[in-house]
This record gives sequence, structure tokens and C-alpha cells, in this order.
Amino acid sequence: MNRPLLFLDVDGPLNPYAAQPERRPDGYITLRVPLGNGLRGDDPGLSSRRRPLRVWLNPGHGPALLRLGYELCWATTWMAEANRWIAPALGLPELPFVDFGDALFRERPDGVHWKTGPLVDHAAGRPFAWIDDEQSAPDHAYAATHHEGPALLHHVNPRIGLRESDFHTLTDFARALNSPESPEGPAPG
Repeated sequence: MNRPLLFLDVDGPLNPYAAQPERRPDGYITLRVPLGNGLRGDDPGLSSRRRPLRVWLNPGHGPALLRLGYELCWATTWMAEANRWIAPALGLPELPFVDFGDALFRERPDGVHWKTGPLVDHAAGRPFAWIDDEQSAPDHAYAATHHEGPALLHHVNPRIGLRESDFHTLTDFARALNSPESPEGPAPG
């Protein structure tokens, strides 16, 4: 089955890190991730002096994401660590992840987010949706210019995380790919 890809960012869409720090959003659980666990940008020398990273996750998001009909793939600085910390809390299986390698946090002079090129390359022309809180107009232009298939770059507010309307947008995009009028035609299935 050739389902579209859904690239998942953690911080912002799944972890509404910008919500008021003293108010966990309704339906979310708190996960404490110890520093020094291998996350990129994590300084193991500081782990004994700093509190664990607070992550808010909604366990209902895992089943909802699985029902969308996409092939899920992590697109986050957590990379493989998302399978260790995030997937179990959401009830997700181990997922593939994009290894950003040398692109990680590397600023581009054209304003394109450092994730955009690697995600377009990873998709290799396959239809994809990408949920993140850091996309902008240059990312949309880059995907339109460098990606041969349909792409949905969907911004999620990091103060509120994924909402029902975001799931509707993702469902509508996948449905459009399966319609006979779609340039992709009906997805085999």
C-alpha cells in the first residue's frame, strides 16, 4: 500500500511547549525526560544540575494519528529518541525517523527551515504532510519547487498543539489524494 507520509514534529504539535508553563492543557499528561538521554542539543555535563525536560503529551493523539491512513515518520530533533520517550506515551509503534545529520540546526541564508530540504529529500516525490510549528512561506515555496508530488505543510500553534481541526485538515488532504480527480489518482490499496 502506498500511503502518503506524515512527518511528525514533537515539540509544538504533540508537546505544546509554549502553553502557559503552570497550566497543563486538558487531556495531556506530563512526561519528565531526564537530560543526558541522547537528545540532540542536550549537554550531558549539565544533566546533574538541571531539572528533567517537561513534555506534555495527549495519549489520544496516538490512536487519532494511526486512524488517519498515513505512514507516520518522526521529523523532530528527538529523532530515534522519539521512539523511546514519545511513542510509548502516545500508544504509537516504533516509527521510522528522518536523520537530519549535518542539517540539524543549520541556518540557511534563504530562510528555508533546516528540516525542509531533508524532508523533501526523504519523501522522494511521494505525497506527504508535515506538521510543525516552525514553517514559513520560504518552506512552502521550497516544497512547491523541489518536490514532485503533493505536499501539505501544516503549521500547528505551539501554545495549543494538535487540535481536532488539524486532524480534519490532514484527513482532507489524504482524501483528496485518493479522489479520482487527483493528479495522483486513487491510491492503491
